[in-house]
Amino acid sequence: MRCPYCNADNPSDSSSCIWCGKALSTPSVEGTFTLLFTDIEGWTRLAQLLGDQHAHKLLQEHDRILAECAARHSGRVVKYMGDSFMAAFPSATRALRCAVDIQRAFADHNREHPETPLKVRVGLNSGESIEERNDYFGTAVNVAARITHRARGGQILVAEVVRDLAGSVAEVAFRDAGRRQLKGIPGRQRLYEVVW
Repeated sequence: MRCPYCNADNPSDSSSCIWCGKALSTPSVEGTFTLLFTDIEGWTRLAQLLGDQHAHKLLQEHDRILAECAARHSGRVVKYMGDSFMAAFPSATRALRCAVDIQRAFADHNREHPETPLKVRVGLNSGESIEERNDYFGTAVNVAARITHRARGGQILVAEVVRDLAGSVAEVAFRDAGRRQLKGIPGRQRLYEVVW
């Protein structure tokens, strides 16, 4: 059996990889989750201006802020993908509060470090997803990622279902952002900007 993490060969009766120790097979779990994605607007240009060492240090700070925000709101960090981030939440309200926390944390960071501002865009969607091997799959995941790419730095965009599930959250209002075409997703999706 080949390990999906380190690609090493293992005996067929192994439950864990003999090389990296990770589980070789984990059952998939279907359920409703709220997925949160982030992305840094203009990261490639900023990284080139800063140089590799400084950019790497700044990205580590970015990752630390995101992990702390997710943990405060019972989110599960799924993965970091360069300047992007994905987390899953058991509720839309927790994910929404985390998104606001993220934007406030980066607003604080940008006030303290105006020479290297990080303009993070955030997108959220809720729906049925498949959780397997510490990752999430399905249309709801793809829609969340696409929503993120429609946001601007410092903005939170959510699918209509997130607004409906979250209901009334203190210190948060929703502004209709119209129906938007999301890359690879049929039909136009109603999105809302979170005003925090």
